[in-house]
Amino acid sequence: MLDDTLLDVRDLDVIYPGRGARRAPFHALRKVSIQIRSGETVGLVGESGSGKTTLGRSVLGLAPVSAGSISFDREDISHPTANRRRELARSIQVVFQDPYGSLNPVLLVGDTLAEPLIAQGIGRTEARRRVSELIDQVGLPSNALSRYPREFSGGQRQRIAIARALALRPRLIVCDEPVSALDLTTQARILDLFIEIQKETGVAYLFVSHDLTVVRHVSHRVAVMFKGEIVENGTAEQVTGAPIHPYTQRLLMASPVAHPVRQRERREERRRLLAAQAGS
Repeated sequence: MLDDTLLDVRDLDVIYPGRGARRAPFHALRKVSIQIRSGETVGLVGESGSGKTTLGRSVLGLAPVSAGSISFDREDISHPTANRRRELARSIQVVFQDPYGSLNPVLLVGDTLAEPLIAQGIGRTEARRRVSELIDQVGLPSNALSRYPREFSGGQRQRIAIARALALRPRLIVCDEPVSALDLTTQARILDLFIEIQKETGVAYLFVSHDLTVVRHVSHRVAVMFKGEIVENGTAEQVTGAPIHPYTQRLLMASPVAHPVRQRERREERRRLLAAQAGS
């Protein structure tokens, strides 16, 4: 493990018990290993059901660790107590996929952002000062604090969610499909915001997405998940530009491009690849 490794996941297994008398247990993750350095973004990409969200939930202490280990800043956090998980919230935060569902609709934005600060024992005066900083950091006007989430667009709501994740100055943020519910133009702006915040704060990201194009934009390294296992990993340039594993190649062919002719060519390439793999 390198000296600057912040998150170290080793041989992680997650097994969910079967539902009903005859249901077999579900093996969601198998021997998954991944490391993230301080200030680094590791993109975790795969289709629905690949296990990528389960890995993120495991890091957050929300999914059971059946075998292997998760270390954060050299501390084993594989099986945190409820108190320790609350303490870890200072250092590990999350931005969810849905900017609509992740914010309390009955709280003003200012109260939403102050909530995690006050919960950690920070005084109200200091909390108000920090909240003003956060709004400026994510590019929202100061009057946003006295408004409700419903008054904002999807992109603006995701900026609020990012501000909330930044409130306690975490060292790692798990980003669980944070732009998939947004249109392409808004996606690009939010991705640029993530990059800008990382440059300013040095925060690390575990960036979960189904889209290779998205993770290529923000990631230093990329890991590809398929059926609960990591099948390919490397630099973002290598994995998203010249993938080796057939599954990664299929993901690349499925990524949308703006040019209609190139998009049609990609679809045809993906069909040929699927046909070749089916026949092998």
